[in-house]
Formats: sequence, C-alpha cells, structure tokens
Amino acid sequence: MKILVTDDSNGWIEYHTRALREILAEGTEIDIAKSAKEGLEKITLNIDTPYDVIFTDMQMESDFLPMYAGEWFVKQIKTYKEYKNSRIIIISAAPNIKKIAEKYNVEYLPKPMCQLRENYIKLFK
Repeated sequence: MKILVTDDSNGWIEYHTRALREILAEGTEIDIAKSAKEGLEKITLNIDTPYDVIFTDMQMESDFLPMYAGEWFVKQIKTYKEYKNSRIIIISAAPNIKKIAEKYNVEYLPKPMCQLRENYIKLFK
C-alpha cells in the first residue's frame, strides 16, 4: 500500500505516520508533503504508481483563499483519472470538513478524533 500524508505541521505528520505504521502491514510506503502545492507535486511525480490513500489537512498555506488549501488539493487530485480509485481522507480541525468531504465525495476524520488509534483502524477495516 502506498500512502501520502499532507499537512503543514511536522507534529501532525509525525503523529499520522506513527499511527499508520502501527496499524498497517510491513512494506506500506508512506510519503509526506508539507503543503497542498507539494502534495500536488507528489501526486504528479507518482502518476505511474498512484497513491492508494491520500490524507490531507484542510488549513495549510493561504494561497487559495477563500478556499482551504486542502480543498484545492482535493479538487486537483479529482482531475487525474489515475487517482480515481485512490481513497482521499480529509483530516482537519476545520469545522466544515463534513460538508467539504460530501461535496467532493471523500472521507473525513476530524483531528480531535485522531487521538484515538481505533479511528485510524476503522479507516482500514
């Protein structure tokens, strides 16, 4: 399995990466991006072997206001046919992530729920 974790906080990147490594099989490849723009670079660089799962924060760089950077990123991912089978999971403290997730037909996990490892496990059952 190949995963991309996109967040502008080093602490959250480390947290997500550690949680994923604890619950997923050996050999799972986890890549990171520290902004929506870097996330887009990573998905285009990996177009021949797309990520299976893409986690993204919503509130990152302010370049895309009034749209969240993460929403912009999700919108970009959705334009690539190579990523049509990839799971996109929004992980954010933004109050409207459910509405955004529904708009783009993606999954979501509020950041406060990340404190319980079982919520990561539920994503991969």
